[in-house]
Amino acid sequence: MNATDPIAMRATLHNDLLRRQVDTAVASDPNRALFASLVAGQCAGFGCLPADLGLGAVAFVRMLNHFFPGPVPRTIAREVEDIPEWADLQKLLLDHRNRRHRAEEWMADIVATACAGRDHLWQDLGLANRGELSALLKHNFFPLAGQNTGDMKWKKFLYKQFCEAEGIYVCPAPSCGECAEHSKCFGPEE
Repeated sequence: MNATDPIAMRATLHNDLLRRQVDTAVASDPNRALFASLVAGQCAGFGCLPADLGLGAVAFVRMLNHFFPGPVPRTIAREVEDIPEWADLQKLLLDHRNRRHRAEEWMADIVATACAGRDHLWQDLGLANRGELSALLKHNFFPLAGQNTGDMKWKKFLYKQFCEAEGIYVCPAPSCGECAEHSKCFGPEE
């Protein structure tokens, strides 16, 4: 195995984070594996997230201490484009959170930050695949994620929900099924 292989590096760090000792409640929280994937992906150079995942330094360390006590992984410093709709996207997510744990607030900040990226949302988050993103959204924001019944690509879905809430309708067709851009919004994201 090549030590500089980002996929191998990601897998190793992901496993190392999940081996750290935590109490049973934290260990059984599905967000633990999702945060491990986010951190491992960022450290391996995947996605667009900044070193603190968009949480700010204090919240980032708090999240790490909660889910992965021990040495802080070396993340990659990078700039993320500021997007004017960040607070609106964060609010959309927070308004639809499951209200089970504080990690939903961290996830809302991270997802809103990743929306500034140029790829599919799961890729911008540095996750391993779209399935992880679907699990993240359903576990933390099911009232919103449950509305994506047509398997619309997640970033497009979030923006569509945000625009509709603001009364902004940018789609030229009266329904997605009639739109010429249908294949860009729905279908595989590989």
